[in-house]
Amino acid sequence: MSGIQTNTTVGPQYRGLLELVLSAIPITLPCFVFIYINGVMLFTLRSKPVLRETCRYILLYNLLFADTLHLTLSQLLYFLSIRIRLTYPVCGVLIMFSYLLKDISPLTLVVMSLERYVAVCYPLRHSTVVTSRNTAVAITVIWAFSSLNVLTRLVLLLDFLFENLQTLQMTAMCSPQAMFLNPVSEQYDRVYTYFLFVSAGVTVIASFIGVTIAATSASTDKASAHKARKTLLLHLFQLGLILLSTLYNPLVIAISVVVDRITALQMQLALYVVVIMLPRCLSALIYGIRDNTIRPILMYYLCCQRKFSVVLKEAEVST
Repeated sequence: MSGIQTNTTVGPQYRGLLELVLSAIPITLPCFVFIYINGVMLFTLRSKPVLRETCRYILLYNLLFADTLHLTLSQLLYFLSIRIRLTYPVCGVLIMFSYLLKDISPLTLVVMSLERYVAVCYPLRHSTVVTSRNTAVAITVIWAFSSLNVLTRLVLLLDFLFENLQTLQMTAMCSPQAMFLNPVSEQYDRVYTYFLFVSAGVTVIASFIGVTIAATSASTDKASAHKARKTLLLHLFQLGLILLSTLYNPLVIAISVVVDRITALQMQLALYVVVIMLPRCLSALIYGIRDNTIRPILMYYLCCQRKFSVVLKEAEVST
């Protein structure tokens, strides 16, 4: 009789473990691939002086650095949320760090779009406006602005009376929505998100329109303007995906209400890859494939194949 009870107990536990492993594989494999690509890209951007000293690549390094950390933290939160329940203080620290990294991407995309606008529309002033010093100042302002947002959220969070809670152990998964412990925090998050993405979208669109108008001028480099327009369109697409990532948890909750558990899990995995992982790897793909300076060096380190060494030497000679 005890053997039957043991089998009935182990059976659901084994099925739960198997379901956990099967659900983690579609998330873990793409995540590791994306982190590897971003890591190689970061190493590539520090491997040559021309990449370390060019302002456009310095901004790209800042973008990839924040995206890689955010992707790693998102994966950690995913594993923690499906396995254990965190306390409010631990979850709060992880979520605040996630907020800090998440805002770096749209802000850096804005600066990169403005850099392309100046390069095409004001080529004679580009070298005096876009300098290493100004780029360092822009990156400092980006991190300071994101840190100010985190500080504001922290103040609103500490305003909540935690002693009213029966326990600091969370009953729900650790997520940004779970940390909206008072209505003011939720209202601030909504207003801040609208302001950030509307401002970023308007800036990228305005840069695209400016580059398009400049392309009609006889004095403008047509090839450079065409490439800049394509880059700005990709930035706008990437910005849209990052905006969708803010809707991930509400979408998952809404889906789980209207469909069965298996379908909800499959849709959750698909949404996680598309709106959480993909935007954080697009920068490496956009610049790693399209940029003639980065591509041969990236392929050399990414594939570790000797046949790229000839192309690499040619790229060094051309730069």
